[in-house]
Amino acid sequence: MAKKQSAIQIKEGVSQPETTNQLSAEKIKQFRTIKNSTAEFVTNILEGNIPFLSKAITLVESTNSKHQEQSNEIIEKCLPFANNSVRIGITGVPGVGKSTFIEAFGKHLTNQGKKVAVLAVDPSSSVNKGSILGDKTRMELLVTDKNAFIRPSPAGTSLGGVAQKTRESIILCEAAGFDTIIIETVGVGQSETVMHSMVDFFLLLQLAGAGDELQGIKRGIIEMADAIVINKADHGNEKNTKIAQIEFNRALHLYPLKDSKWQPKVLTASAIETIGIDSIDEMIQEYISLTKENGYFKQKRHEQNTFWLLSTIEQQLKDTFYQKPTIKKALSNEIKKLENGKTTPFLAAKKLLRL
Repeated sequence: MAKKQSAIQIKEGVSQPETTNQLSAEKIKQFRTIKNSTAEFVTNILEGNIPFLSKAITLVESTNSKHQEQSNEIIEKCLPFANNSVRIGITGVPGVGKSTFIEAFGKHLTNQGKKVAVLAVDPSSSVNKGSILGDKTRMELLVTDKNAFIRPSPAGTSLGGVAQKTRESIILCEAAGFDTIIIETVGVGQSETVMHSMVDFFLLLQLAGAGDELQGIKRGIIEMADAIVINKADHGNEKNTKIAQIEFNRALHLYPLKDSKWQPKVLTASAIETIGIDSIDEMIQEYISLTKENGYFKQKRHEQNTFWLLSTIEQQLKDTFYQKPTIKKALSNEIKKLENGKTTPFLAAKKLLRL
């Protein structure tokens, strides 16, 4: 008697259809392999060519030495056409609704004829170094807007939730004609000082009824904020939002007046229902007008340039140190000594630095 076959053995599997047109795939492949000159990059970026802007940012983010050399040339030539935007940093804990808020705020700005670039920094895995980069999926309306550009980047090992090359990307976006640059960062709590050092306005998103009111009396990220927005003021959460607004307002008044002479404000909003977005825009414009009038806007940009000069020197020294063959060999030996208990991390570090 013949053995009965299972359904798995009898039924044929379903073949996957072609997801990408072959001709389109070849065009994409060809575009990626073409090595454009620095002059071509600069010309196209200044004309607002998005594919060239994206490709230039990819060069900036690359660790390849040839890519870094060309990206530095591109940035240098684009620099005279930069610094004409308002840079806004937006942060908050995961789940606070950063992407939804940025989409609502971005659409509000593009509807006024403004050009908005969103540099979204995604958290990177400490295990496999990968990132989801899903911000374009979340901002499905803004991503199709001709006056908007969304660029997700992995945070990598950068401190403060900001990709190392975000500052250079800002310069390229400004040269491409974007007048508002929004930086969305990883919500890592009270250590996002790096992002604060590259934006003009620092906006902190908070949730009501999640214990966040207690954070208002702690020095840290809230002390750096130019404004706090209590998001998700909808679906019966309006009362809790108002209570949170009062608590945060009390906390902010405990701090001395900022050098900008600006008193940070606390507003409420519902990004999903686009409630309160216009008030937030008006508040940011009020801040920009005040700081440009009293000179703080320009002063802060100068201080930020100095900060990034020193940071770049430190990074270059670190990279050069670890790339030296003698250091690599000595470092390996010191690590073995550490494992065998023959030295301490501090003694090993001093010995390596003498080399």
